[in-house]
Amino acid sequence: MEPTQTLPEAQIKKSIKHFIKENFLLGNDSTLNDDDSFMAKGIIDSTGILEVVSFVEKTFGFRVEDDELLPDNLDSLNSLTSFIVKKQGK
Repeated sequence: MEPTQTLPEAQIKKSIKHFIKENFLLGNDSTLNDDDSFMAKGIIDSTGILEVVSFVEKTFGFRVEDDELLPDNLDSLNSLTSFIVKKQGK
């Protein structure tokens, strides 16, 4: 997997939000706040998390390791954005 260029945090968040909106919210993100839990709000289920991981790996050019599949990394726009920023910095 080829690493992509490091993107600004705002652009990362915008990309994630667009993906979530189009694939899980049927184009309507009016109820999605940056700290909302994808799982608790019923936006994404366990199968959906795998789709998010696949999107992240393809879009941002790194592998999400098994030990990184944690709600702290993947369960909101803010946590996912922070995780990607951290991974890009490695």
